[in-house]
Amino acid sequence: MFDNLSLKLEKAFQTLKGQGSISEINVASTIKEIRRALIDADVNYKVAKDVTDEIKVQAMGMNVLTSVSPGQLLIKITNDELTRLMGSESVDISLEGSPSVILISGLQGSGKTTFSGKLAAYLKKQGKQVMLTACDIYRPAAIDQLKVLGEQIGVEVFAQPEVKDPAKIAKASIEHARKNNVKVVIVDTAGRLAVDEQMMSEISNLKEILKPSETLFVVDSMTGQDAVNTAKTFNERLNFDGVVLTKLDGDTRGGAALSIRRVVEKPIKFISSGEKIEAIDRFYPDRMAGRILGMGDVVSLVEKAQQTFDEEETRRLNKKFRKNQFDFTDFLSQLEQIKKMGNMKDLLGMIPGMGKALKNTEVDEEAFKPIEAMIKSMTPFERENPDKINTSRKNRIAVGSGIKCTGCE
Repeated sequence: MFDNLSLKLEKAFQTLKGQGSISEINVASTIKEIRRALIDADVNYKVAKDVTDEIKVQAMGMNVLTSVSPGQLLIKITNDELTRLMGSESVDISLEGSPSVILISGLQGSGKTTFSGKLAAYLKKQGKQVMLTACDIYRPAAIDQLKVLGEQIGVEVFAQPEVKDPAKIAKASIEHARKNNVKVVIVDTAGRLAVDEQMMSEISNLKEILKPSETLFVVDSMTGQDAVNTAKTFNERLNFDGVVLTKLDGDTRGGAALSIRRVVEKPIKFISSGEKIEAIDRFYPDRMAGRILGMGDVVSLVEKAQQTFDEEETRRLNKKFRKNQFDFTDFLSQLEQIKKMGNMKDLLGMIPGMGKALKNTEVDEEAFKPIEAMIKSMTPFERENPDKINTSRKNRIAVGSGIKCTGCE
């Protein structure tokens, strides 16, 4: 998401390359470039000005160590300021009450229903008994979409398609949750415009009735600065507890992520990218700042790997590697686990320095499919004994997977 911003900030820091010390003149030109990069990324002008003014004040009051160049020092100061701008610390959701109720709100098309499913899967992984409630009575197939997501992750979906009052559906779902000892209820609501008084009154009424432990405002990060303005209006009516940024894998400038905390004064709690149910992450300001400045996010990459990879399975594969017994079945298992970790370009971007290297490079998410097709066309014997695959077997595998076999004749 922050590719363009990262490149422009890197260019700004290059103005200090070769400088022996920080001076008012060389800092002023760098600060000007940083401010321009932030505004180009659709960051609120006042926010961009406040941040760059603070960076300048800190830079001018800082003594440059002999082992640290002025450019490196300014990157450190900018990293600290960006972290502070986005909230300094990660804030978890509150799960109080029995059951705990999480109310999801936002504009039409912001990804609320998909996020509701992702959040349910996220909480289920933590051992919580979760239920989804379908309160979007307006959008065609909204209830069906939630049911599909619920079935996919093994979570109950409470719906009353015949009832046309979201408040009645919500109250009935809470009663159902209490009777069935459900600990967390996620209420998916209809998308609404901030200027639609009737719809805004409806969501305000829902919050009053449910008294949720957490009200989340879902924002499509691709809407840029408009997302911040909408969040401000919603907050005035709902006083929500936190923000969720969706569609971070899109071609967006990132201004919403950088501005929203300062303007609305509410923390960003989750970020989401892509349609995969696993594509949800708790928001860490310091890690996001590191990614913006091209320093990667190794901690998040390791956490994703830990969530996906089974310790017993890893130990078993380690033994097979040592004995030179790693086969196609094991390889297929590894491919499936890597795919579960999320978007490949995002994962590679978490490695320091890779974000810049991947600029303008398309990472084909479908690249593994021909390999999977070939392995799935093999017999169990062939998968376990790759060295036994002769020309005849190669031809049969190629035909079965729909792939041309080069040199099989």
